[in-house]
Amino acid sequence: MSKVIDILNSAKKPFASFELVPPLKGSDVSRLYESIDPLMEFQPPFINVTCHRDEVEYVLNDDGTYTKLTLAKRPGTIAIVAAIMRRYPQLQIVPHVICGGASRSKVESELLDLHFLGISNVVALRGDAIPGQRFFIPEPDGFSHTNELVSMISNLNKGKYLDPTVKNGLKTDFCVGVAAYPEKHFEAANLDSDIQNLKRKVEAGAEYVVTQMFFDNACFYDFVERCRAAGITVPIIPGLKPISSQRQIDLLPRSFHIDIPQELVALMKKTKTNEEAYQAGIEWCIRQSRDLLNHGVPAIHYYTMAKPDNVCQIVRTVF
Repeated sequence: MSKVIDILNSAKKPFASFELVPPLKGSDVSRLYESIDPLMEFQPPFINVTCHRDEVEYVLNDDGTYTKLTLAKRPGTIAIVAAIMRRYPQLQIVPHVICGGASRSKVESELLDLHFLGISNVVALRGDAIPGQRFFIPEPDGFSHTNELVSMISNLNKGKYLDPTVKNGLKTDFCVGVAAYPEKHFEAANLDSDIQNLKRKVEAGAEYVVTQMFFDNACFYDFVERCRAAGITVPIIPGLKPISSQRQIDLLPRSFHIDIPQELVALMKKTKTNEEAYQAGIEWCIRQSRDLLNHGVPAIHYYTMAKPDNVCQIVRTVF
């Protein structure tokens, strides 16, 4: 069974899935395996792999002018997926595919490369603006919104390619997941309009949803209720990340536009050492996980950030 939607529909009990960030360029494949090996204890049915667009930097020349450099900070998705497949052939890999930094034809080529490797699951994302840009700006002939990317993948699944000269092209067989934001995407006018954006993704062909991290389960339950009222019926998987330091109380809201409950803020501020803060984050995530399972979620998706020790403690305790 290779598709995430089939795994969700056939699971006899809730399970844990994981998301990892590929190592930075300049490291070897052992760094990647070190972030996955501990997770295999839990026999995850799938693991997501994030994708990061190239970044632009301007380097000052001796004559006072600047040279624009486009830099890839991490190995490419195809290389990462191939490396994981070599070591864990039984594991379903779910690569992220993003609109940012690519034309439509480039995105299609990446999807066809993934299909060539035998990948049958992807998460479709718009991606963030690059540093220095206030708003997301698509590439020329690129996608502005995730639902456009999902529509293209749906067309590939029907054998419809962008290139009109391709006749009788092989049909891909992708199961598409998309992201959602229980506290709304920061660019959305309000939560209801953001849910309508999510509905457009589902109508374009998305088969399940994974949420951004949150720390107040009440926000998630309200979000799911609103989604169901809006006619979104696909599975919605909550995404969790344990806080690992006091600094993250300030950093996470800035980076991800999320709220930290006052109870958690007070708990973290009581800690006196990094070890105490790390353990407090684990305990909060355990409470969240148990409550979510008691409310009948189909799975919990954990963001490991390539450092899985705390997530392993949580999953070992909860599942």
